[in-house]
Amino acid sequence: MSKKIPVHLQQYIAKQHYRQYTPINHAVWRFVMRQNHFYLKNIAHSAYVKGLKDSGINIESIPRVEEMNEKLAQVGWGAVAIDGLIPGAAFYSFLENRILPIATDIRKIENIAYTPAPDIIHEAAGHAPILLDPSYRDFVKKIGEMGAKALSSKEKLKVFKAIRQLTIVAEDPKSTPEQVREAENRVAEARKKVKGLTEADKVSRLFWWTVEYGLIGDLNYPKIYGAGLLSSVGESQSCLADDVRKIPFSVEGCIHTPYDVTKPQPQLFVCSSFAELTAEIDKFAETMAFRKGGTESLEKALRTEAIATIVFSSGLQVTGTLGEILKDEGEEAVYFRTNGPTALSFDDIQLTGHSTETHRKGFGTPIGRLAHGIVLEDCKPEQLHALGIYEDSPTSLCFESGIKVEGIVTKILLAEGKPILISFKDCTVRHKNQLLFKPDWGTFDMAVGAGITSVFAGAADPYSFFDMQPAMPLEEETVRDCETELESLYESIRQIRESSNWNASEVGKITALLDDNYPKEWLLRLEILELYQLHDAGHSNVQGLIRTLHEMGWGPSIKQLIQRGLELI
Repeated sequence: MSKKIPVHLQQYIAKQHYRQYTPINHAVWRFVMRQNHFYLKNIAHSAYVKGLKDSGINIESIPRVEEMNEKLAQVGWGAVAIDGLIPGAAFYSFLENRILPIATDIRKIENIAYTPAPDIIHEAAGHAPILLDPSYRDFVKKIGEMGAKALSSKEKLKVFKAIRQLTIVAEDPKSTPEQVREAENRVAEARKKVKGLTEADKVSRLFWWTVEYGLIGDLNYPKIYGAGLLSSVGESQSCLADDVRKIPFSVEGCIHTPYDVTKPQPQLFVCSSFAELTAEIDKFAETMAFRKGGTESLEKALRTEAIATIVFSSGLQVTGTLGEILKDEGEEAVYFRTNGPTALSFDDIQLTGHSTETHRKGFGTPIGRLAHGIVLEDCKPEQLHALGIYEDSPTSLCFESGIKVEGIVTKILLAEGKPILISFKDCTVRHKNQLLFKPDWGTFDMAVGAGITSVFAGAADPYSFFDMQPAMPLEEETVRDCETELESLYESIRQIRESSNWNASEVGKITALLDDNYPKEWLLRLEILELYQLHDAGHSNVQGLIRTLHEMGWGPSIKQLIQRGLELI
């Protein structure tokens, strides 16, 4: 059974255009998966090795996302195809809902060892297998919950956009080295404008040094569990070398260690167990605005200049862009105002009559207890009546902060028998000599709540707040353009490998074509050599293939890949 996709995430879902994958794409997948099955069995965490086996992910061809979804459904998770790099909050929200978002692009052969762009090798070969482990799943869901609610900043949004463009340029076969450098420079420039670490930054670094680049076990002999390492043919080996520092895992260590997605990591963090990760990040979550609330959390939301939700102790949720906070002498928030469209919700469901249309110019309200320490949300209807708070009655409410609300009560909204919102007409709101609301401004809707218990990024009811329309049907699968000659050669070798009939003549012709037209084509030569070793190891072409693979002027990284490929033949 497929998991239901929350409506606010449906906009990121894409179709996996499976028939668009080329024979070269499938060969890249096969090379990486053969490497993973052979090398990682000794250096990866046992949960990954077992998951790789139990997941049934095909070595020979790129998997279909729907097949992965069916496999993950067996453990209460799911998988969906997405279009490349998506906003961090959306990515984490997928994980929070136990859904693995899978970028369906696949790296170019030039980037076979590693790519900073999300691709299906990273998602399917890196993330998916280890999710079959229950303790690891708990950890990933927990960090997803944190990331979905973490507050960020407008400067970080610009960094995200620059990184997304870099990943697109880096994997575009038409991109020039100059264009890649320009994209890298734009990322660097955007990062220079970021000051301090937001909650989203801290969660991002925790995610990077654990889910993406984490090691586990003995500090001196750790195992790999991070998907970025597991899906990197090169770094999965080099990361265990002595020149990569191994640091005992700590939340503080991770959040104060920056990372560069375009380079191998000079240090890695080693945890003792997945249970340790879950326990430690849960402690960190207690410092975040969605758990902590209060004035400090409001100030974080103010700095984001983005949509956030403020939760009162009554349970009322205010979603909008925070524009102003009024404080008392002790620097505690006593009143706030949002700018622009704002909505009110309770229990993540928008209240009838309190949409962004009603509060399109913003929303302001006091925070705190009434004079004499009265906690308004704890009052039953008869207690409200005793305080003079009932419909069609002129009322004057004095808060401990000095804020005074005077007007005629038009409606008292209750939730679970307690007040969460009181509406007034002909209302005036003052704080000392400052006028906060005038009668001719219309209805004053006052939130009820002695304090702010939570502040988090995004909307309480995203579907209603963003006026989301039903997701458009995904475009139909299209037939790929005609194959190039090189793609045809890869396809021919694939068919011979999967056939029970050895075709020495055809393989010989392809080998000759490679020598004449594609002297730098190393991966197909490895596949041909594999066939010869299986069917005719003494053939005269074997030594020529080996000589070319050993003696051609390959760069260091290609030499390493060739050597690792030869070890499997």
